[in-house]
Amino acid sequence: MTSRTNGLSEVLSEVQAEPSAKLLQCLHRRGPDQIKQIAVQWNANFLSFTASVLSLRGHALTQQPLQDPLSGSILCWNGEAWKIDGVAVTGNDAKEVFALLLESTLPGVASTTAKDTAVDGAVVTALQRISGPYAFIFYSPSYEKIYYGRDILGRRSLLVNKDDIGSLKISSVCTGPSSGRWVEVEADGTYAIDLSQIRLGSASLVERCIPWQKRQVTSSPWDYPGTSPLPPNPEISRLVLASPAIDALAVSLRRALEIRVTNIHRPLLDEPALANIAILFSGGLDCTLLARITHEILPKEQDIDLLNVAFENPRVHGSANVANVAAASPYMRCPDRLTGLSSHAELQRTCPGRNWKFVSIDIPYTETVASRPQITSLIYPHNTEMDLSIACALYFAARAIGSVQPTTSDTPKPYTSAARVLLSGLGADEVFAGYTRHATAFDRQGLQGLSDELKLDFQRLGKRNLGRDDRVISHWGREVRYPYLDEDFLRWALPLPLWEKCGFGQDQPIEDDNEPLLEPSKKLLRLLAWKLGIRSAAAEKKRAIQFGARTAKMETGKTKGTQTI
Repeated sequence: MTSRTNGLSEVLSEVQAEPSAKLLQCLHRRGPDQIKQIAVQWNANFLSFTASVLSLRGHALTQQPLQDPLSGSILCWNGEAWKIDGVAVTGNDAKEVFALLLESTLPGVASTTAKDTAVDGAVVTALQRISGPYAFIFYSPSYEKIYYGRDILGRRSLLVNKDDIGSLKISSVCTGPSSGRWVEVEADGTYAIDLSQIRLGSASLVERCIPWQKRQVTSSPWDYPGTSPLPPNPEISRLVLASPAIDALAVSLRRALEIRVTNIHRPLLDEPALANIAILFSGGLDCTLLARITHEILPKEQDIDLLNVAFENPRVHGSANVANVAAASPYMRCPDRLTGLSSHAELQRTCPGRNWKFVSIDIPYTETVASRPQITSLIYPHNTEMDLSIACALYFAARAIGSVQPTTSDTPKPYTSAARVLLSGLGADEVFAGYTRHATAFDRQGLQGLSDELKLDFQRLGKRNLGRDDRVISHWGREVRYPYLDEDFLRWALPLPLWEKCGFGQDQPIEDDNEPLLEPSKKLLRLLAWKLGIRSAAAEKKRAIQFGARTAKMETGKTKGTQTI
């Protein structure tokens, strides 16, 4: 009974206004099943709320924005409230969240003199009862306030724009640099605007951040361990196939996947075998492990699509001298295509009876160039060459238009995935130490240096990656889900000692002790993959998406990733 809003927008101005036609089109692409607007007048000023819906759970579409007929309160909700107070949400999650917020802003919750602190605190407390990704806008006329924000990890996009005369726009997406100075809303708390204190036309509009209430790491995932020095001589046990943490990882990751891959509503499609789930699939460790465990959850008769993207890169492929025709294909020489095919074959061997559709998404250089303006607009206000190269890969992968080839002797056939839910392995590197810089940090400063580097990477996920990626992927009317960033999974994973997550500094196994020789990065994940039979993926080294798909450095020159587009 859940309809997930994929696009939301609010406009506050002195004249009756609404999102531009171009912005409405962007919002409707994110939520193709329904779009609706509500306009209200506040004093001499106007508020316009817009929401579009991507229907994913249940069989009834719930229109948004939601409006309470008694108080006049309005909610635009873009998220998945998997749980409230640790209990799974079985009804409409937007309605349940709305009920929480209405309860926290009932008249009389706070006296006039204390409303700024008491009501604000009640709203934040209500939001912290929710497990799941979200961005939201909530209007409370009773207290003359607008609240907005993102979940504490920043898994959904939200942007804000204020012009010189104090008009305010808040939106999931914008139409690029030409639409004004948009900034990404930080995931550091809930933002509040006291409408009674503003004067439109005088640029006096001020938002206030209400920070998240501090909790212990045992009850929340966002206080990353490592702020305090580690014990000087911790007792470190080597990670091996019999380590208890491996089975605990399997249980915790399966639970994170179960709520993300089951009970998905697919409108207007009658073929039960068509994939409900697609995986952003490079063939690397993180995504292949997600695929392997998803196989254990879903019925075997349901297809799973593996979206593998490869780019023609003239800087790399133009000078190649290859003898045979097959190898001469620029797509077949992309690292992610090779590892993808290898891991696909491994999944077929270890998971018989499942139709794994390996979707080859081949992007010519001319198409990449033609799409850059659109991608640049979607990632804004992110604006570096690295942002663009990562976003290119996600943009075309999420479009999910490619070809399938059941066997090597078959002719490839055009194919577009019907899946509206995409799984991503993002978060695994930040939690289990998967980047090269993590090895460097350990080499320079030991476990404490590694701990500090992991904490930094984890805390900036929402700022560097998640909002940008949500804007790019949701453009195609699909939703990305991150099992490695599930709250319950993080409550288990983050407090683990570093030596139970990775193998830096540990002795390598000897030849006769029946232990696999694996990379120390993300060794806990590697050992689980090994036990589950996906051993090539377990041994695969980390490779950034822009290099695996060959979207980085397409032109000659000395362009750096940090360079502005």
